[in-house]
This record gives sequence, C-alpha cells and structure tokens, in this order.
Amino acid sequence: MATTKGILKIATCQFAVGRSVKQNSRSICRYIRKASEAGADIVHFSECALSGYVGTDFPNFDGYDWDMLEEETRKIMSLAAELKIWVVLGSTHRLTEPNRPHNSLYLINPKGKIADRYDKRFCTPGDLRRMTAGNRFVNFKINGVKCSLLICFDLRFPEIYRALYKAGVNCILQSFYNARQSGPSIHTHIMRQTMQSHAACNYLWVSMANSSGYYSPYPSCFIRPDGGIVAQLRINKPGLMVNTVDLKKIFYDPMKRFRKAVIAGRFNNGPDELDDPRSKNKTSL
Repeated sequence: MATTKGILKIATCQFAVGRSVKQNSRSICRYIRKASEAGADIVHFSECALSGYVGTDFPNFDGYDWDMLEEETRKIMSLAAELKIWVVLGSTHRLTEPNRPHNSLYLINPKGKIADRYDKRFCTPGDLRRMTAGNRFVNFKINGVKCSLLICFDLRFPEIYRALYKAGVNCILQSFYNARQSGPSIHTHIMRQTMQSHAACNYLWVSMANSSGYYSPYPSCFIRPDGGIVAQLRINKPGLMVNTVDLKKIFYDPMKRFRKAVIAGRFNNGPDELDDPRSKNKTSL
C-alpha cells in the first residue's frame, strides 16, 4: 500500500463486546479484514474488545482462561501480519501475583508483533478493585503522524491531553467501554462532548472507539482538531468507518496565538504572542 507523509487512514470499529473471548476474536478479525479492504493503515477497537470487561461481562478473574486469551491474541497478531496493517487491540494484560491485571491496548504492527502496550492510567474505583493502573504514555508514528493511545476514564484528566500536545502528538486513539447499561445515561451528553473539547483545546485528531453492546449511550466517532465530529457510527449497532487524518488541512483554532503562553503559565493574553506553528490559519476572536 502506498503511503503519503502526513496522511493516516484510521478504521474505527465497534461491536457488542461480551464475555466470550472467541466470539470477540471472530468479530475483531472480521473487522480487521474489512479495514484492510477499505485501505486503512490502522484499525482501532474498543476497551477490552478481546478479553471482555471485568465487572461488566464477568464478575472477576476467578477461573479466567488466560491461555485462551493469549491464543486468540496470537491469531489477531498473525492476521495483522498477513494483511500488513496496524491494530490497536483492547484487551486485558495478565500479571502474576501480587499484581492485578492491566486494562490495556496492544499496539500490533504490520509484522504481527506487539510494538507496545498502553495500560489505562486512570482507573475507576471499580477498576482498581480488579486492575493495576498504568504509568506511562505510548506514543508512536505512522506515515509521519504522531499518535498516542488512551482509555476511557483518562478523558476526565485534561492534563493528559496537554502533556500529549506538548509532546507533539497529532492524533489520539482512545478506547471506551460505555455499554451494556440499563438505558440512556449522562454519558450520552458528556463523553463525546468532553473529547471534542480536548481535541479543540489541544488541536488534536481523535478516534473514539466504543462497544456497541446494548445499551450503549453513544456511538464511536471521529473528531477533527477544531472539535467537530467528522463521522460517527450508529448507536447500538456494530460497524466500521474509515476516516483520514490529514496534517496539511487547517482548522479553526482561535486559541492558537495564546496556547504557548498559557502552557508557560501566563494566564492573560497580549498582541505579541507567537502563532502556534501547528495551526497557521488566521482567525479573529
């Protein structure tokens, strides 16, 4: 596949993640094939897409079949190598006692190898009863686009997004599991909206991948650096969409003149602030 610097095609996928690792794996492999056929560079799945989500899909890890999880992970890695495509795979990483497992995103490269693993940094109280929090970012480049991985509850901490902006990140692939709820919830009104704010405040592209297990209060979506939603899938329905990060495109960014000063701790603006080099459009406030 021919590549163009500054262009990244992301396939954002959703399906009804459940407790059956084998069934989850079949869905994942099906969408990886569809993403490859659609010309995507990378496929992005929801939180715990392969393993299922402890506390929702199953109560705890007692009797969990870790060997089967590893076997299905290797199948997905082999498929990535066969199709020469990157995969962001939500799963659970096993650790030995006394540590608890990690809620993780595996970054699988087109050679079928795990290039890195992001562990959810901010876990909910429920997560912390069963999981160990992570302690580092995972940043990587594809086609000249610098990406980073995040998971669900991380979105509550704006300092994360500012740190990634300062690190020169262009695009965030963030995985969620807000699904199998009893009905409509506050998540409909805050999750995409919070990510839109993070995108606009830090001039970032965002792929949000959520599970579509009923009831899911919002669908997966793709956000551009001005905070606008480019596209989203149907709520509570499995699906895939391919969207393109294009670093040459310029979007509305009214804070571009002042972002550098604010990061430096100056909380007022003036006429001498320098433009942010990542967004050269001239705008008026």
